[in-house]
Amino acid sequence: MPSVLILCAHRPKRSPSQRYRFEQYLPFLEMHGYSFEFSYLLNEQDDLLFYSKGNFLVKIFILIKSIFIRLKDWRRFGKFNIIFIQREASFLGTSFFEKRASASSARVIFDFDDSIWLADTSPGNKKWEWIKQPEKFYTNVTHANLVIAGNDYLANKAKAYNKNTVVIPTTIDTDIHIPKPEYKNKGILCIGWSGSISTIKHFELLLPVLVRLKTKYGERIKFKLVGDAHYKNQQLPIEALGWSEKTEVEDLNSFDIGLMPLLNDEWSKGKCGLKGLSYMACGVPTIMSPVGVNKEIIRHAENGFLAETEQDWYNLISQLIENKELREQIGTSGRLTVLEKYSVAANKSKYLISFNGNA
Repeated sequence: MPSVLILCAHRPKRSPSQRYRFEQYLPFLEMHGYSFEFSYLLNEQDDLLFYSKGNFLVKIFILIKSIFIRLKDWRRFGKFNIIFIQREASFLGTSFFEKRASASSARVIFDFDDSIWLADTSPGNKKWEWIKQPEKFYTNVTHANLVIAGNDYLANKAKAYNKNTVVIPTTIDTDIHIPKPEYKNKGILCIGWSGSISTIKHFELLLPVLVRLKTKYGERIKFKLVGDAHYKNQQLPIEALGWSEKTEVEDLNSFDIGLMPLLNDEWSKGKCGLKGLSYMACGVPTIMSPVGVNKEIIRHAENGFLAETEQDWYNLISQLIENKELREQIGTSGRLTVLEKYSVAANKSKYLISFNGNA
C-alpha cells in the first residue's frame, strides 16, 4: 500500500485551500490503495492565537514548535512513498524542508492554489510578512517531482521552473453542495458573500453599490456575510456569520444572489474561483469580477455574470433582484457547469493519475 505524508499548515477540515484542493479526494485515493498521514503545523488552540492580533511571544513559540514538527518529519521522509506538500512545508522563508524531501527516496508532489510567490499575509500578521519570503516558491517547485496548480495562470508560473506541472482546478463536492430551496428567504431577497477575514477587503469593494441597492429596494433585500461573525459596517445593515462546516451549505443556500468581487491584481489573477463555484454548486446565481479564472468559469449571461465597473454590479444585481425566472435559469446553468468541470467527480481521475506517477 503506497503511503503518503501530507505536509500542510492546518488540521483536516479547517482550511478551504486544503479541503477543496485535496482533502475531499482522500477517500477516493484510499479506495485505490493509498494511505495518508497528516503532519500539520497548527493545532486548534495555536490556530486561534496565530491568526489573531498581538500575542508576539506566543507566536514566536508557535513558530519554534513548527520547526520541531518538521524536523521530526524530516527524520522519517524515507519511510513514505510520496510526500505531498500543500503550499509550503514551513511558515518561515526557507525551502530547507522541501529540499530535504526532494533528497529523500520519496516522490514529492507540490500543490498550490494562489499566487503564493507574492506576499499576502493575514491582517493579524502583517508585521511578520518579512519572515515568509514568498519567493521561496520558485525553489519549492523546482524541488518537486510533480507540481499541481489550481489554474492555468498558476501553472504557467510554475512551468518556468518545473516542466512537470499539471492543472487540477479547485473543486466542489456536488454530493454535499446541493441546492436546498427550503433555506431560501421568504419574501426578502438575500444578497450574499462568503469568504475569510483576509478577503473581506474584496467584499468591501462593493459597499458603494450595495448602499445604492439598499436605497433603491429597501426592505425587499438584505445582505449576508459568511466568514466573520464580528463583521460590522456603519454604512449598511449586514447579517454576519462565522464559517462552519456544519452550516456552510445551509448558509450558501440562503443566498438568492452570490457575489465574488476581486481586485484586478496579480494575486487575484491566481485565485481559483472557489467562492463563486461554491455558490454555483448550490444553484445560486453568481456575479464575479472578470479576473483570472473567473473568465473561464463564467459564460456571461449564460451560467453567471461578469461585472467590471460599479455600474455593472449595480445593473446586474438589480436585474437579478427583479427577475425570479432569470435567477432560476442562471442558478441551474451554474450548477451544471460545476458538475461538468469543477466537481470532485469530474476531476478525481486526474488526482489518481498524479499519485500513480503518470502525470
